[in-house]
Amino acid sequence: MESESNLNGAEAKKSSIDPLGRTYGTGRRKESAARVWLKPGNGDILVNGRKMPNYFPRSVLQALILQPFSLVNRVGRYDVFCTVSGGGLSGQAGAVRHGISRALAYYEPELRSSLKSAGMLTRDRRSVERKKYGLMKARRSFQFSKR
Repeated sequence: MESESNLNGAEAKKSSIDPLGRTYGTGRRKESAARVWLKPGNGDILVNGRKMPNYFPRSVLQALILQPFSLVNRVGRYDVFCTVSGGGLSGQAGAVRHGISRALAYYEPELRSSLKSAGMLTRDRRSVERKKYGLMKARRSFQFSKR
């Protein structure tokens, strides 16, 4: 028999839930990498063993992390446990958001198209531009003195 397929001929992704009832997603942003586990629950988010408001005190970063859930109307339905390392707080929040999006797409494959169209599953490749020789920073040159 033929395998399940979409109209495009691409195979339908099945949810990859482990024996503990959770899915895994890896997220990356700038120099940060996040390992995210997602399971049904009451909306608790633990980052490196600490609650999200304690790890990310800025409300902008908390809103960034919750974006995938609010996009697909799943706020408060999943518990998130993640470990994140490298980079600063902004990069780490972006990595956690990317990991949550991927884990959510694995848990409920029908949400993949809405997450993909919103750009949540695409890794943001922007990183710090390197410093060039003869300049102070990446683009900033030394002050010019006419006299």
